Order: sequence, then structure tokens, then C-alpha cells
Amino acid sequence: MPQFDPAFFAPQLFWLAVTFITLYVLMAKVALPKIGAVLDERQRKIDDNLDKAAQLKAEAEAAVAAYEKALSESRAHAHSVIKEASERLSKQAEERTRDLSAKLAQQIKAGEARIAAAKDAALTNVREVALDVAGATVSRLVGGNADQAKLEAAVASALKEQGQ
Repeated sequence: MPQFDPAFFAPQLFWLAVTFITLYVLMAKVALPKIGAVLDERQRKIDDNLDKAAQLKAEAEAAVAAYEKALSESRAHAHSVIKEASERLSKQAEERTRDLSAKLAQQIKAGEARIAAAKDAALTNVREVALDVAGATVSRLVGGNADQAKLEAAVASALKEQGQ
């Protein structure tokens, strides 16, 4: 094999050095600057994206805070509206109850007055019927007309004893 022959070592080393230096210069001047530029651009894009992400995160947190604030304000407003409506309805119910109580009290008084009038009318009728019955009884038993004043006094005392 000619590669292992010591007579060919010097030319091989020469061409190895020339090839290495040529490839090194080509890599250093052409390829590596392009690769470096691509890596720098990539890093710049990553940094920009991270900055945008941080900015969007801050905006999202601000939006969440604003949403939570609006939500709490809405809840407070709803609570106050419900409380106000409850108080208003309670007052209306109280007024209706008072009006109904007054109306019922008036109707009760009117009913009691009607009952008292009916009772008085009934007692008057009872008194008249009692006088007629007592007069008829005395007339049959005695055979004559009884004294009207005595009959009225007797019926009045009997009714008084009965509590009428």
C-alpha cells in the first residue's frame, strides 16, 4: 500500500496541509460566518418571541385582573339590587298587610255591629214573643187579661236572670 510507504509521507503531508488550510480558510471566511449569522438571527427571534410572550402574559394578567374586578363589581351591584328589591317588596308586603288588617278590622267592626243589631232585634222579638206568650198563658189560666206593666216587669226580670 503506497500510503504506508515512508517515501510518500512528505508529499502526502504537504497535500494534507494544503487541503486543511484551504478548507479551514473556506470554513472560516464563508461557511462559519453564514452559520453564525443564522444562529444570531435565530437567537434574536427567540429573544423577540420571549419578549412578546412576556408582554402578552402581562396583558393577559391585566385582563384577568380587570375581569375579576368587573366580576366583583357586578356581584356587588347585583347584591345591592337584590337587597333593594327585597326591601322594596318587604315594604310593599308590609303596606298590603297593614291595609288588609285595617280593612279586616273595619269589616270585623261592621260585622260585630250587624251581629249586635241582629241580637238586639232578636232580643226585642224575644221580649215581644215572651210578653205575648205570658199574656196568653195568664189569659188562659186566669181567664182574663193580665196587667201589661206587670207582664213587662216579669219578662224583663226573667230575661235579666238569663243574661239577655
